[in-house]
Amino acid sequence: MLKNTNIRRLSRSLTRHQKVAMAGVATLGAAALAFSAVPSNAETTTNEATVSTAKVEYGSDQIKDVKASVTDQLAGASLKAEAIKAKAEAKKAEAKKKAAAAAAAKKKAAAAAAAKKKAEAARKAKEAASRSAKRAAIKPVAAKTYANNLDGWIRNALDIMQAKGIPGSYNGLYRNIMRESSGNPMAINDWDINAINGIPSKGLLQVIPPTFNAYHVAGTSWDIYNPVANITAAANYAADKYGSIDNVNSAY
Repeated sequence: MLKNTNIRRLSRSLTRHQKVAMAGVATLGAAALAFSAVPSNAETTTNEATVSTAKVEYGSDQIKDVKASVTDQLAGASLKAEAIKAKAEAKKAEAKKKAAAAAAAKKKAAAAAAAKKKAEAARKAKEAASRSAKRAAIKPVAAKTYANNLDGWIRNALDIMQAKGIPGSYNGLYRNIMRESSGNPMAINDWDINAINGIPSKGLLQVIPPTFNAYHVAGTSWDIYNPVANITAAANYAADKYGSIDNVNSAY
């Protein structure tokens, strides 16, 4: 049997849209056939049901319910907004409270630091005053000065003699000095036995060099003509030989 190749080729050449259109035409045809089979009274009923419209009525209770529902929704939304606002305000108040607490703590810390600094300054000032007082207490006494004359020489010699434990008085020294040299520290005896022996007596209390060297007082000059050194050496010799310069009333 011969196949209709022309129909197949035609079928393959149809587009998708053309196929959809053909299917639609077939459907419409089937619907028309069904409509023609329905009785006339049925058509009338259908048309009337389709054409006629029924009035929809709403009761007052239904309106009230709607209003109540809307009111509840609005109230719920309002409460929710108020709750959000209250929460935000509470959060803001909490933040403000924390900021105030932080500021108070900072102020307290600053006050404590200032008090500590002030106390430290007071302590240092007190210590400085204490050190000054101690320095004043141990401040060395200014060296005593003496006149460069017979009175000053005798007083200077007496202070040294007292420190060294050598006995003697101002009067005993002055009396012997005036007898021996008349108060001349450069006096020298060039006529007595000592002079004949080559060791003349020298100075205020006419001390020969060997005696001066043997009885020299530490801290004084080694110059036999030095007034203070001469007096202290002679007083030291007299204390050894006579108990004190005060006991000497003639050549010694």
